[in-house]
Order: sequence, then C-alpha cells, then structure tokens
Amino acid sequence: MKLRHLNVEDCQQLAEGFSKPYHRDYLAMYSSVLGGAVTHPFLMTVPLDDHMVHRGDGIFEAFKCINGNIYNLEGHLERLERSARAVHLKLPATLEEITRLTVGTIRIAGTRDCLVRLFISRGPGGFTTNPYECSASQCYIVVCRLNPPPDEHYEQGVAVKSSKIPTKKSYFATIKSCNYLPNVLMKKEAMDAGVQFTISIDENGLLGEGSTENIGVVTPDLTLKLPRFSRILKGTTVTRIAELAEPLAEEGKLKRVVFEDITLNEAYSSEEILLFGTTFDVLPVVTFDEHPIGNGRPGPVYQMLRELFEQDLLTNSALHTPAYSEERK
Repeated sequence: MKLRHLNVEDCQQLAEGFSKPYHRDYLAMYSSVLGGAVTHPFLMTVPLDDHMVHRGDGIFEAFKCINGNIYNLEGHLERLERSARAVHLKLPATLEEITRLTVGTIRIAGTRDCLVRLFISRGPGGFTTNPYECSASQCYIVVCRLNPPPDEHYEQGVAVKSSKIPTKKSYFATIKSCNYLPNVLMKKEAMDAGVQFTISIDENGLLGEGSTENIGVVTPDLTLKLPRFSRILKGTTVTRIAELAEPLAEEGKLKRVVFEDITLNEAYSSEEILLFGTTFDVLPVVTFDEHPIGNGRPGPVYQMLRELFEQDLLTNSALHTPAYSEERK
C-alpha cells in the first residue's frame, strides 16, 4: 500500500467524512494553540510534541455544568493551582481568564448539562524529557455530554475489588496530573474482572482510591470514615460530601465524620461503603472482593448523602458561574 503524502487540502476533505460513534459526545473544544474554540471533532487536537502528550507533563480538572451553571468551579480551580505549583507549571492565563474561556466554550457547545475537562500542559516544543524545550504552557478545554451511570448502579449498588496496581507515592498521588497510566490499568482491571471499580490497597493494607473515585465506609457505630489524603488525591466531591455530612452527626444520624486510615478488613465488615466522583456524585457499594457489604443493598447513609448532594448540586450550582443562557444558544 502506497503511503499518502497529505497536504492541507487533503486534510480538509478528510474532515468532511470524519465521524465516529463516540464523537456525538464531543461538543466543543478550546485550544490556546488555535486561539479559539471548535466544534468539529477533526479539529479537536493537541500537538504531538506537547509534553502533555508524550510525557504526561500536564495537569487537569473535570467538573460539571448543571442546568446552565458550573458546580464548584472555585474548588476545582484551587486544586488546579495547587497541582500547577507542585509540578512548577506556570498557568498560561489567570484563573479569571480561564473561567471566562470555560464559560465561553460551554456556550459554544450549546448545552445546559455537560462535563468539562480543563487541561493545562507544559506546551509543545521537542520530544525529550527536558521541560525547558517547551515554548509556553497551553490551555485546552473540552466540553462533552454528561453521561451518568445507569439507574441500577444507584438503586442496586455496584461491585468493587481490590486492585493489584501499586498505589502511587504520596508526592504524585496528591497531584492531578495527566500521567494516569496506573488509573487506566485499574479501570482495565475492573472491566476485565467484571466489576465496576477497583480500589488501590497500599503496602500497609490500607484503602486508597479508585481509578477516578474516592471511597468511604460507614462503620457499625455509624462513623463515616474517609481515607486521609496523604496517599490519594483530594477529591472535590468527597470533600463536599464530608461538609454536607457534618449536620447528620449533629442530628445523631451519624456518630461522626473522620478522615482516618481504613484497613481492608474494616471495609469488609462495614455497614456501608460509598464511592464519590464528579461524574456520578455518590454510589453505594454492595460487594467488595465478593464480600457482601451490610445487608447487600444500598443503605440509609447512602440515601441521605445522595439526597443532600443532589440538593447541593441544584442550589449551589446556581451560586456559581452561569455558563449557559437561552440567548446564547
């Protein structure tokens, strides 16, 4: 087969027929390299020599727009700043400018409900590990359809297993970088095992996190225990859940809310296990390594926390940056 030497005109023709089933979820992308936003999937590209592509040298955040308003954008941007400082990456724009670019990209996408992924890369320039080859950091913002899990995951619960993928070292575990190879392998591990999620277990037998999820347990004395953030990423959803759960302790519906080490045996013997994440909010775990959790059904603490978080999404999203209006549709 002869290798084609494509020119710009050839690529324009290829773009006309460029369509894959998964493209229906790709709504818009902003690229600082292009200097604007695009809606055609063929144009949603990142230079191959960008350090984010060939070295994982970048950071990112994922957050939701609900009913036309971005939820907890401030929390995500604060974590973005922390990650940038940790890897000595200069943001290519101020947080206010990044916010405006995010809002503008959502408006171009033309949807009231979506998932936004915000990437900051070291930038293009050379293919070695030398970060000083890169001319300037870049910003990419991708807006996709929001695809939550099926209803049965909320109503019947999910199954998890212990992961065999080594837990990240604390320095890297606490940075939301684009180097997600361990996370990818954990998700593959879950799919291959026929469960929804796997959870990392460190060398001391303590619970860590999922591929993109935080975990928590409800002990027999109704303590909500969440792993400390020393070896895992500080999730925005689990952090907010902990805040929302405090009044439940004051009302006597929970004993307390604590961030402590959790052993695997504690998880097996817990009354409930919960997962927390941006896409699905809160999910109940009904089996862990084939051990039934509690009575094997979603429990009352899960029900209370899910209701509280759903209310928070509706009320607090309205307090954050409006990203959509019918006038801009």
